[in-house]
Amino acid sequence: MGTAKGERRRQELVTAAAALLRSGGFDAVRHRAVADRAGLPLASTTYYFASLDDLVTAAAERTSRDELAEGREQLDALAEGAVDTPALVELVLDQLLGPESRDGGLDAVLLRYERLVGAGRRPYLAPLMRELRGELDALLAEILVRCGHPLDAVALRDLVSLVDGAVISALIEADPDPRAAGREVLIRAL
Repeated sequence: MGTAKGERRRQELVTAAAALLRSGGFDAVRHRAVADRAGLPLASTTYYFASLDDLVTAAAERTSRDELAEGREQLDALAEGAVDTPALVELVLDQLLGPESRDGGLDAVLLRYERLVGAGRRPYLAPLMRELRGELDALLAEILVRCGHPLDAVALRDLVSLVDGAVISALIEADPDPRAAGREVLIRAL
């Protein structure tokens, strides 16, 4: 596994598992599905990953780190203080709901929340999710500072909880645009 080819194959499996996780949730990440998507033999999943839990963890980390990287790119593209409140709201919603929720409506947001809530049913993911939550909070705080809306850690958690609550309510009601519910509370809060 220490060879360049081995690392490339391992990354192909992680990429395939992450794509399955994003499109179908945790239940979609199975050894056979990952191997098929990566175009590799089924045995490669157990060669490079000791268990399905390890593969799921790698997929969750890749997915989240890719999302954080996209958020940092959006942040880097901002001119300091040059963002109006509607643009700030959309940027924050991109971090919390995913940019695909701009066009994906209910399904895109539902998949994101299923993944986040589903992580709670997988105790092996708890350390990773705590680490990633800290990184997301830091990114959100930096976005808000750059846009002239600094919040302390408690206020930031409250803001995220407010959005999450509005979005969950919209999901329960099968609202076709749960992002709009998040947008409404964010506009009022900012």
